[in-house]
Amino acid sequence: MERVKIQIRFADIDGLGHVNNVNLQHYYDLGKNYYFRDVLHIGIGWKKIGPITAATDTSYFEQTRMADDIWVETEVEKVGNKSMVFHQRIVNDATGKIHSESHSVMVAFDFERQESVPVPDAWRKIMEQGIES
Repeated sequence: MERVKIQIRFADIDGLGHVNNVNLQHYYDLGKNYYFRDVLHIGIGWKKIGPITAATDTSYFEQTRMADDIWVETEVEKVGNKSMVFHQRIVNDATGKIHSESHSVMVAFDFERQESVPVPDAWRKIMEQGIES
């Protein structure tokens, strides 16, 4: 599991005083970026093969406010032929409460040919080890 501390910015807060749900999605994207860099070792800015989002599903349980100390936790739940299912949570460090939870289907994508491709073996090996542990 990859765990990333989130810095909440003033601009992330909406008129109701909590982090807007759109900004929570940005936090999830940041968590995936760190996963790609630190776990899969592929960084971002892909010119050839990289992951692309096919679907997301997010649930909200607690409001996230400016003073909250939060983390995004990212792990892969399942690896298919051409896709991977990511499970992510936004967790309050002080209370341990889960503020939000998201599942994303990411597809291995060839950006030159503009088509999905099988998940590269190097990615698969790392992700499947993470699922087994």
